[in-house]
Amino acid sequence: MIQNHHSIDQLVERLQQLEQVSEALEPSPEKREQYLGQLSHYAHDFIDHLHERISFKKGHPTPGSLAINEEGQSFEQLLATYAQEVEQYGIKPASGGHLGYIPGGGIYASSLGDYLADVTNEYAGIYFGSPGAVTLEEELLHWMKKVFDFPKEAMGNLTSGGSIANLIALTAARDKYKIKSARIPNSVIYLSPQVHHCVTKAIRIIGLEDVQIRYVNLDERFRIDAQHLETLIEADKTAGLNPFLVIASAGTTDTGAVDPLEAIGNIAQKHKLWYHIDGAYGGFFILVDEKKPMFKGVEMADSLVIDPHKSLFLPYGTGAVLIKDKEALMHSNHYTANYMQDTINDTVPISPAEVSPELTKHFRGLRMWLPLQLHGLAPFVACLEEKLVLTSYFRQRLVEEGFQIGPAPDLSVSYFWLPANDLETQNKLNQQLMEAIHEDGSVFLSSTSLDGKFVIRMAILAFRTKQRTIDKAMEMILRAKREL
Repeated sequence: MIQNHHSIDQLVERLQQLEQVSEALEPSPEKREQYLGQLSHYAHDFIDHLHERISFKKGHPTPGSLAINEEGQSFEQLLATYAQEVEQYGIKPASGGHLGYIPGGGIYASSLGDYLADVTNEYAGIYFGSPGAVTLEEELLHWMKKVFDFPKEAMGNLTSGGSIANLIALTAARDKYKIKSARIPNSVIYLSPQVHHCVTKAIRIIGLEDVQIRYVNLDERFRIDAQHLETLIEADKTAGLNPFLVIASAGTTDTGAVDPLEAIGNIAQKHKLWYHIDGAYGGFFILVDEKKPMFKGVEMADSLVIDPHKSLFLPYGTGAVLIKDKEALMHSNHYTANYMQDTINDTVPISPAEVSPELTKHFRGLRMWLPLQLHGLAPFVACLEEKLVLTSYFRQRLVEEGFQIGPAPDLSVSYFWLPANDLETQNKLNQQLMEAIHEDGSVFLSSTSLDGKFVIRMAILAFRTKQRTIDKAMEMILRAKREL
């Protein structure tokens, strides 16, 4: 215990003792080379053999195997523990065989960006702390504004994912229209029954649990019926309610549907509603020429969410939000504090911490900037188009084998089922098929329910998913079918 009455000599002696122990946190160059060599070997082995491994395995870590050992262990031993107790079980998100939930990416160049960001430990929250890091992230946001035809003066933030991105956008909408206190019960939000659950979660978090929610009818492809939307808005205005927000999707999770963005945008402008688009999954498909017309109207949004860790194949933890109304965005996020007075300067850009709940912020921009600069855009666009073609290929293979499929998807999510004489029998049959597929685990698929029908989903977005992956999935599905 430190006592003020210790002499300088005693303090120096104690500091020398502590330094001998604490210096373990700064490994020598030789030790760093050893760690990197072991890690590099692990990473190369993982990537090189990933296509041979199953994509889903049921199981649990050995009890106590991941408990903290305060005495420390060797890096080699820790890598072995990670392989055995973490990597082995559950879904393999890095695998091309992850065709179940919307998969994240994990391209190799991003890991190099993360390594560099962690080693240099740049703080990307405030411009004063790291002008370069903040400028780099601003350049990424400027690029995304160009991609989605947002105005140059729009604001944005790189987030941990779609959940925080949607939270930031909906908070701005709430603040713009001053939806608080007595106004909440009479205010109305319009959305699709297919909206991602993080949106409804965000609505609760920002204090709007008691707002009026209107679920708009969908067409046969599970896209918002714009005519019904306008009917609802007009009825609510006639009833004296306060419509203020409409939420569309550019790629729903369940079916990959892209709502009629332009038609909804026209309605939002006519009735002076905040127009929010959740493009977390599908947003970057706008880069594919064939799909660009489908995104007409995205530029009309007041706020837009996109997830580079989905359709730009980056590692989990990389989302983005773009918002046109600066004042609305900053209302709940801008702050001042005495201890931060050195950072205040009207001549520098607005810091990311002023437009987001996050103050301590990982320099996540480097994992996006480095791959884009290293590879250029062409491989990303080719990979997106490849997923669209693979979706068509998978659907045709399924039809050839007697399965029924949903309507042609807008993007790269689709679904299928084994037909039967009645719905109850059919649902039971496909539940059994799903269980058999999960038991096999060669490729990971998931299920959903649409209008009471149990169907099996395929979400083709992982950058490692290739034709051989789909062929492997078909072999698995046919094996599972034979077991029924």
